[in-house]
Amino acid sequence: MEETEEKTIELEEGMECVQKGLNKLKIIIEGEPESFTSDEYVMLYTTIYNMCTQKAPHDYSQQLYDKCKEAVEDYIITIVLPSLNKKHDEFLLKELENRWASHKLMVKWLLKFFRYLDKFFIKRAEVPALNEVGLSCFRDLVYHDVKGRVTDAVIALIDQEREGEKIDRVLLKNVIDLYIDMGKGRMDYYVNDFEEAMLRDSACHYSRKASTWIVEDSCPEYMLKAEECLQKEKDRVSHYLHSSTETKLLEKMQNQVLITYTNQLLEKEDSGCRALLKDEKVEDLTRMYSLFHKIPKGIELVAEIFKQHVAAEGMVVVQQAADAANNKTESSGDSQEQDFVEKAFDLHDKYMVYVKGCFADNSIFHKALKEAFEVFSNKSVAGSSTAELLASYCDNTLKKGGSEQLSDDVIEDTLDKVVKLVTYISNKDVFAEFYRKKLSRRLLFDRSANEEHERLILSKLKQQCGGQFTSKMEGMVTDLSLVKENQTHFQEYISNNPATNPGIDMTVTVLTTGFWPSYKSCDLNLPVEMAKGVESFKEFYQKKTKHRKLTWIYSLGQCNLNGKYEQKTIELILGTYQAAALLLFNASDKWSYFDIKSELNLADDDLVRVLASVSCAKYKILNKEPSGRTVSSTDHFEFNSQFTDKMRRIRVPLPPVDDRKKMVEEVGKDRRFAIDACLVRIMKAKKVLTHQQLILECVEQLSKMFKPDVKAIKKRIEDLITRDYLERDLENTNTYKYIA
Repeated sequence: MEETEEKTIELEEGMECVQKGLNKLKIIIEGEPESFTSDEYVMLYTTIYNMCTQKAPHDYSQQLYDKCKEAVEDYIITIVLPSLNKKHDEFLLKELENRWASHKLMVKWLLKFFRYLDKFFIKRAEVPALNEVGLSCFRDLVYHDVKGRVTDAVIALIDQEREGEKIDRVLLKNVIDLYIDMGKGRMDYYVNDFEEAMLRDSACHYSRKASTWIVEDSCPEYMLKAEECLQKEKDRVSHYLHSSTETKLLEKMQNQVLITYTNQLLEKEDSGCRALLKDEKVEDLTRMYSLFHKIPKGIELVAEIFKQHVAAEGMVVVQQAADAANNKTESSGDSQEQDFVEKAFDLHDKYMVYVKGCFADNSIFHKALKEAFEVFSNKSVAGSSTAELLASYCDNTLKKGGSEQLSDDVIEDTLDKVVKLVTYISNKDVFAEFYRKKLSRRLLFDRSANEEHERLILSKLKQQCGGQFTSKMEGMVTDLSLVKENQTHFQEYISNNPATNPGIDMTVTVLTTGFWPSYKSCDLNLPVEMAKGVESFKEFYQKKTKHRKLTWIYSLGQCNLNGKYEQKTIELILGTYQAAALLLFNASDKWSYFDIKSELNLADDDLVRVLASVSCAKYKILNKEPSGRTVSSTDHFEFNSQFTDKMRRIRVPLPPVDDRKKMVEEVGKDRRFAIDACLVRIMKAKKVLTHQQLILECVEQLSKMFKPDVKAIKKRIEDLITRDYLERDLENTNTYKYIA
C-alpha cells in the first residue's frame, strides 16, 4: 500500500480558523442565540490539535498559547471594561457578577478547544495553565481596576441593610466571593481590599448608633438593640460574608457598642445593673451577662456590682436583726436570731438562682456571692457573732421539738444551707466551739431529735471544712453511741454482784476527755443514796479498764425524785446539785444556807443557783425565809409540803449561766495553741524563713479556721523563741531559724 502524508497546516491558515472560532465564542458569551455545531467544534478542536502536534518547525503550540491569552485580554479590554465603567453602585455589582460568570464560561470553552495545549504543552514549556491565565487576566485587567468602586458599593449595600432596607443578599455573596476567587482561595484580597474597609465602616456605623442610644435609651432598651445588632451581624456572616470575618466584625461592634459605654451603661441611675438587681429583672440580667461576658473584663464589672448589691442587702438583714433584738420582749426568746439566719438563707437561695440562671453558673459570680456574704456574715448581730447564731440555729433545728414535723429532705436542705453559711464565716473555730457546746447538751440531756441528722451535719461540715474541724464532735457522738452497751455491762455486773447494787436506777455516761468541752468539776458531798451508786460504778469500771481514770462531772447529771406532798406525789426532774440539796430535807424539814453549803460542799455561786431554782423560781418546792426573789447567806429553807402542780411530772430548770465569755476565752486559748503549732510546722519544713514569709504562710494556713491577728502571731513567735523552738539569725535579725 502507498503511504499518504497528512497536509501541514500553516500558521496563517490555522490562525484564521482559530480566530473565526474565537469570534463566534465571543458572540455566544455575549448572549446571542447561537452555539457551535458539532462540525464547527470538531473542526476547531482538530485544527488546534494538529497545529500543536506537527513536527518542527510547524509546531505552533507557543503561538496558540499566546493567541488564547490574547483572546481573553481582547475580550476584557473591548467588551468587559467598557461595560463596567458605565455602571455604578448596585448596578456595577450586578454587571460585575454577570461579567465574572461570562468570563468563567469563556475560559471553560477555551479549555475545551485548547485541551491539548493545557494537557501537554504547559508542562513541557513550564508556563501557567490556561485556567490560571484566564484568572490572572481578569484579576489584572478587571479586578484591580474596579475593586475600589466595588468595595464602596458593597459596603453601601451593607449599610442600607443595617438601616432596615432589603437588599439582594445573593448578589452580595457572589460579589464578595469574587475577592476570595481572585486569591485562588487565599484570603489576602478579601482581607486587604474588602474586609478592612468594611470593618472600619462598621465601627463608624456602630459608633454613631451607640452615641445616640446611650443618651436616649434605658439600659434594657440599649441591651436589646445591642443584642439584636449582634444577631444580625452573625446573620450577615452566615449569608454573604466569609466565616473568618465573624470574630473581627463582632469585636468591632462590641468595642463601639459595649466596651466604649460599659461604665455608663452599667451605672445608669434608674436602669443600670443595680436597678435591674433591685427590681429583679431576671431576663434583662440574663441579657446583660450574655452581652458582657464576650468583652474583656465585662463580667468582672457586672460581678462587682452584683457583689456590692448582695452585700448591701445582707447588711440590711443584719440591721433589721439588730433593731428587732433591741425592741424584742423577753417572751420572744431567740426568734429574732432565728429570723436573721433564715433571712440569710433566703438571701443566699435568691441570689444563687441568679448565679446559676442569669449568670450561667460562672465561677466569677460564685466568687462574688461568696465575698458578698463574707462581708455581712462576719458582722456582729445584736451582740452575737454569726457563728454563734448559726450554732444556735442548728441546736434549735436538731433538738427535740425543733424538727420532728420536718421531712428528712427538708432537714438535709436546711443543714446544707447552714454549712454553706459556715464557709463564709472567717472565724470558723468560734462556730465549732459554740456548736460543740450545744451538741454536748443535746447528747447528754437526751435532747437530740435524731442521731442520723447529727451525723449528717457532721459529715457535711467535715467535707467542707476538713476532718480536723469535726474530729471532736464525731468523738462525742461516738461516745454517746457506746452508752447503751456500757450500761448493759454495768447492769450485768450488778446482777452478778448483789452487794454492789446501789438500790437506785442509775445510768452513767462515760465521756472521752478531749472530745467534750471542759466542765467544772466539784467535790460534791453526795447523799448516801447517790454515793453508793457512784462507788458501784467505780468498782465496775476499774475492773473493766485498768488504765483509765474517772472524773465525775456532777453538774451534768440528771435525777428523777419523787416528791411526796400532802395533795399528791409529783415526780421531779432535777440536776444532780438540786437533787442532792432536796434529799437533805429527808433528814430535816428545815436547813440554813450555811448548813446546806457545809453538807454539800458547794461553791456559793453554784449553791445560790440551786436554791434559787427550787425556792424563788416557778416551782416553790422549798419555802425560803425571808421570802424574796434572791438567795442570800442568811436565808433558811423549809420543805414545802403544800406544793402542788397540775402536772404529775415536772422539770425544774436551773437558772441559765451565761458561759459565752468563757467559751470565747476558750477559743482564744485554742488559737494560741493553733498559732504555735502552725509556726513550728512551717519552720520545721522550711528551716529558715524571713519574718514576713513566716507571717504570710502562717496567715494563709490558719485562715481556713479563723482570721489570725498579725500582732498575735508576732507575740507567739517571740514566745517560741523564748521556749527555744526558734532562734533569730545573728547576722540578719529579720530571719528565723528552726531549732531541731
